[in-house]
Amino acid sequence: MSVLEIRDLHVSVTTDDGETPILNGIDLTVRTGETHAIMGPNGSGKSTLAYAIAGHPKYTVTKGSITLDGEDVLEMAVDERARAGLFLAMQYPVEIPGVTVTNFLRTAKTAVDGEAPAIRQWTKDVKESMKKLRMEPRFAQRNVNESFSGGEKKRHEILQLELLKPKVAVLDETDSGLDVDALKIVSEGVNRAQAETDLGVLLITHYTRILRYIKPDFVHVIVKGKIVEEGGPELAQRLEDEGYDRFLPADAPIEA
Repeated sequence: MSVLEIRDLHVSVTTDDGETPILNGIDLTVRTGETHAIMGPNGSGKSTLAYAIAGHPKYTVTKGSITLDGEDVLEMAVDERARAGLFLAMQYPVEIPGVTVTNFLRTAKTAVDGEAPAIRQWTKDVKESMKKLRMEPRFAQRNVNESFSGGEKKRHEILQLELLKPKVAVLDETDSGLDVDALKIVSEGVNRAQAETDLGVLLITHYTRILRYIKPDFVHVIVKGKIVEEGGPELAQRLEDEGYDRFLPADAPIEA
């Protein structure tokens, strides 16, 4: 069993005005096979949590710890975190001109595993995963995320998830910009990956619609950089019905 443990995590971000605190003491444990949904209003720190786990240089951990199976994640470089078993599906995947999807995937697999995959089996695995994600074969020869639609970018993220087989996946608003069909396809990909490898999932979302397909074991509400309420799937439905107003002062701006 793998365990991602976050303890008393404080994170600030560098802006034009200097260092701005975003997370103010997050405690969270994600175990193998568990699905945790992180919900909260805009600006509450959800994406900051994702990028702090992944090691984005813009985000500075000022206090607290992140460990994976007892190893100090904060002491690892970004590539070391990936090799240790952490995966981030980005809200806004970046373009990589001049690098094809095929080359990108094999290079990533080689870097994570420490050795290149056998060509014949790897080619078969890629084709099977693409077929399940309803991706055309020619997609493999396109440059990474270049001129991709929103749905294609998100399916490519889940293609990486299925092929790289991490221990814990952080999915940062994977549902944003997806139509109904694409949402179902992407969700099924996440569920397949979890079924095959007993993956731990940290799913960041604003809405409950993706939670109809990816069933959370735990729901955590972040407001102003702190977890203010935790519960099961029923909490997500309550948030859908009531919103986040009960966590905020009556005159608080929408961007919390």
